[in-house]
Amino acid sequence: MRRLIVILPLVLFVALGLFLWNGIGKDTKTLPSPLIGKPVPEFSLSALLDEQKTITAADLKGRPALLNVWATWCPTCKQEHAQLNRMARDEGVTIYGVNYKDDRAKAKIWLDKYMNPYALNIYDPDGHLGLNLGVYGAPETFLLDAQGIIRYKHVGAIDQRVWGELRQKMKQLEVN
Repeated sequence: MRRLIVILPLVLFVALGLFLWNGIGKDTKTLPSPLIGKPVPEFSLSALLDEQKTITAADLKGRPALLNVWATWCPTCKQEHAQLNRMARDEGVTIYGVNYKDDRAKAKIWLDKYMNPYALNIYDPDGHLGLNLGVYGAPETFLLDAQGIIRYKHVGAIDQRVWGELRQKMKQLEVN
């Protein structure tokens, strides 16, 4: 019994150490998506700026593009917005927006105030499309190929460094 009292804490300490050691060096920002290699889930939602216009997954096909999930209540979305505008304006990047669990009027004001980098902007007030995409929160950005297949998912803001990585991935899609 006395041996068990001495050995048990040692065994627990070694087990905890191995568990923590296993996590060293792993990328904690990458959240794998089961949708990589699959088409954008089917949906039929209204355009943010035109309630009468319906947008579907078919509208996201034709060229490689980014699908950016954003909201006015998201401070990180505001942080990345200027970068998205530069990408669309200066480099001609096609960016589709998903306005996620937001208020339409507030989102329209936001785009008037901060500019609109989106070729299309899908209004997802209940978050159903976001749920089907496996969105954890905003912002999240998906890289789509010309057939609307999800090729990559980035969680968090897009800044210059992230855009450099995404740009290379987009160029590879344009070549293939």
